[in-house]
Amino acid sequence: MGLPEFWFILIGVLFTGYFVLEGFDFGVGMLMGILGRGDDKKRRAILNTIGPLWDGNEVWLLTAGGAMFAAFGGWYATMFTAFYIPLLIILVALIVRVCAIEWRGKINDAKWRQVWDWCIAIGSWIPALLWGVAFANVVRGLPINEKAQFTGTFWGLLNPYALLGGLTTLIAFLTHGAVFLALKTSGNVQKDSIKLASRLSIAMTVVAGAFLVWTQLSYGKGWTWAPVLIAALAAVATIVLTHQGREGWAFVATSIAIIGTIVTLFGCLFPNVLPSTTAAANSLTIDNTSSSHYTLVIMTWAAALITPIVLLYQGWSYWVFRKRISASAIPASTGLASLRG
Repeated sequence: MGLPEFWFILIGVLFTGYFVLEGFDFGVGMLMGILGRGDDKKRRAILNTIGPLWDGNEVWLLTAGGAMFAAFGGWYATMFTAFYIPLLIILVALIVRVCAIEWRGKINDAKWRQVWDWCIAIGSWIPALLWGVAFANVVRGLPINEKAQFTGTFWGLLNPYALLGGLTTLIAFLTHGAVFLALKTSGNVQKDSIKLASRLSIAMTVVAGAFLVWTQLSYGKGWTWAPVLIAALAAVATIVLTHQGREGWAFVATSIAIIGTIVTLFGCLFPNVLPSTTAAANSLTIDNTSSSHYTLVIMTWAAALITPIVLLYQGWSYWVFRKRISASAIPASTGLASLRG
């Protein structure tokens, strides 16, 4: 395995880490208004489960994007041009979500908090859907000419296969988030979360199963049946485990289901990085988009030195904030009485 193949795998690992970790962030944001309806203390408890973690989870996306830019400049350029509108929408949604999380508690006013709660929800639902649409289109291929230029339109990205991919990530993140809340909370929030997760897990299994079978039959290779099967077994295990109230193992199962899905997508893609639906000769591959050998060597040494430190720090953060949160332990709301206060 050469350095281009190594960095293709590493980028896949980074996106996998992002979807597993940020996936439950999105799920919590989407479920905050549902499970915390009519009770501000419940909503605050739900939000507090990701309070110390969400910003660290987003680092995986920044690292994956940076690695793609440095290791496969041609892939980065064409893909970001093709997905300019969807990625801009995702970026705006993430910015709105960040502001909402940070500003929600600054003013002690019910209407103020309600506005930002809506922003947290919108900033979670939109990326959860569009990430699936984007990655499904990458596997399916895009209209690319001989100059590696995208010749399609935004509406062409909204094809049935891509929309099913978006629905898959949406439901998977909802389930993942519900299981995470069951793992991180106690009391009524925990009970409601595991009950909702048991229902969502059935929908996740059906939708994700349909998407993975479509992917495998249309774009798969012999060996990619393995991650498809692993993802399917993990999804079925989630159904069983959530019905038994075993949220810890259920979280492991949803994580494995997401990992299996991303491995399937990257496995179907290899050795391409962006197939062309116009002509196979126009497809972007690992070989024709990778950076120079010297660049990849420098990147590999930098990754080898920095990555263990980042992983240790993030692991330490999860360990420190490992305990459950109860709505009954949430203190009264604080913050300015008004914008002028």
